Amino acid sequence: MRWYVAILYQVLRMIGRLSLPALHRIGTALGWLLLHTPNAVRSKAEATLSIVITEFPGETRQELLKSAMVEAGKSVFEVCKIWSRPPEAIRALVHEVRGIELLDQAIASGRGLIFAAPHLGCWELLSLWVCNRTPLTIAYRPPRRRALEPLLRRVRGTLTIEQVRADGQAGVRILYKRLLDGGVVGILPDQQPKQGDGEFAPFFGTPALTMVLLSRLARRTGATVLFAFAERLPRGAGFRLHVLPAPADIADPDLPTAVAALNRGVEACVRLAPAQYQWHYKRYSIRPPGETQQWY
Repeated sequence: MRWYVAILYQVLRMIGRLSLPALHRIGTALGWLLLHTPNAVRSKAEATLSIVITEFPGETRQELLKSAMVEAGKSVFEVCKIWSRPPEAIRALVHEVRGIELLDQAIASGRGLIFAAPHLGCWELLSLWVCNRTPLTIAYRPPRRRALEPLLRRVRGTLTIEQVRADGQAGVRILYKRLLDGGVVGILPDQQPKQGDGEFAPFFGTPALTMVLLSRLARRTGATVLFAFAERLPRGAGFRLHVLPAPADIADPDLPTAVAALNRGVEACVRLAPAQYQWHYKRYSIRPPGETQQWY
């Protein structure tokens, strides 16, 4: 690990010693700055929200942008605690789990389980909580700065999560094997694949390049698919976990049908806590063939 990455790890641990309410207050201040100063996070969120058909009762796009910036600020600081504190402290942050019976049934079936965890709420907490109940393998995309990969593997390995790079056939084979053996695999379903590696499907009313890996895994292994996310509670009170069933067509042999179902599953999660979605992720940066419109 390079010296500056080692320093970053120690800074992360120091920040993580603060209480969750304190971290969320600091995050709220960061969110205010993101909202009121020119920056890439706000501009990308504005672009994404200008595209989607929000369908969120009582919230205009501008109101959603305001709350989304605050939640984005909170996410920056809370992850320091999630990545640096002991397992029992992490478990104590979860105060309610909705749909836990779906998780227990899927694990008991022995058919294998795919956890689809969108960029919503605190997805890092979700994986750490799940691996307290069952062994977990997560697929991840290496960071652009390769020097940071050892840091990410270290902080995510607190509870011995198996981490598999999803950018090669070797990693995909491991995921298949874990599912065929009845294991549990976690995937970020709304991560935009590379050009040519996915299928376009509606996401909040606009075509988005969508991964096919999850649907192929589900179809070829017969694994159960569940959507899940950790909702951030007000005033640093902790988190509420949601576990939802996947749409019926998510493992359909017709890939456009399957990925459309995948996006509907993500949308169902987002509608439960729209401000906590990572709207500044460039979900629509790759456009369908023949479409020249660029939003980012």
